[in-house]
Amino acid sequence: MLKLEWQSGGNRPVLAGKLLGMVFQKPSLRTRVSFEVAMKHLGGDAIYLSPQEIGLGTRESIPDVARVLSGYVQGIMARVYEHAHVEELARWASVPVINGLSDSAHPCQALADILTIAETFGELKGLKVAYIGDGNNVAASLLLACAQFGLDFSIATPVGYELPAHVIQKAHALNDQIEIKQCHDVHLAAQSAHVLYTDTWISMGQEAEAEQRRAVFRGYQINEQLLSLAHRRCIVLHCLPAHRGEEITDSVADGPRSAIFQQAENRLHVQKAILVQLLVH
Repeated sequence: MLKLEWQSGGNRPVLAGKLLGMVFQKPSLRTRVSFEVAMKHLGGDAIYLSPQEIGLGTRESIPDVARVLSGYVQGIMARVYEHAHVEELARWASVPVINGLSDSAHPCQALADILTIAETFGELKGLKVAYIGDGNNVAASLLLACAQFGLDFSIATPVGYELPAHVIQKAHALNDQIEIKQCHDVHLAAQSAHVLYTDTWISMGQEAEAEQRRAVFRGYQINEQLLSLAHRRCIVLHCLPAHRGEEITDSVADGPRSAIFQQAENRLHVQKAILVQLLVH
């Protein structure tokens, strides 16, 4: 609804007078711009707080940061390394705290993914999402979103890079009707998939493992051959930034099946929905 409202002439200023404090340990194009623009479109504003300004947990304790910011802003968005940091912010803050990304989860991204799939196919139930690559925070949140909305999920990872067992268990607890497959064979995972999804092999904080990861993940690439195994209407998603030529080829990322930039735009509209849900009283 908020996306349609924006496309029809603009959003109502339902967040007028509201401020979002944005705490960043990790830089990001989409997370920063989408949250800041979302607040402005809805009549509010946002304040960017860099790692140097706060030093979350080092220069200043997390409980102190949470309580200080709660006196200034109506909501906090945090993009952090350790998931425990965003949990501690939420424990001490007296305003809503949004996980903009942690090492365990990327829930805002997963919601944008679901919106993109829904816009493409209309119905969600009965669809299959196949994730190719690292069983990381993006894969974990995507699986939980699939469980919530009733999509089957398969994931192909190298040995040793599987999704944690507790994430699989949580997905089964959310929805025991969907099919969840974890394997090491990209061809098996991609077979008849409506969505092929990947993420970079080397995330921020993993630079020291770069060469090792490139060797391990070679073969876990979305390319034309893999796409040919998927459903004829299959779309390709990537949370970005992409390392083209590694986890995805140019021909797929820029090809007719790619919904990557629609997906990136949908971060904006999903952030609006989250902010309205949390900040409109």
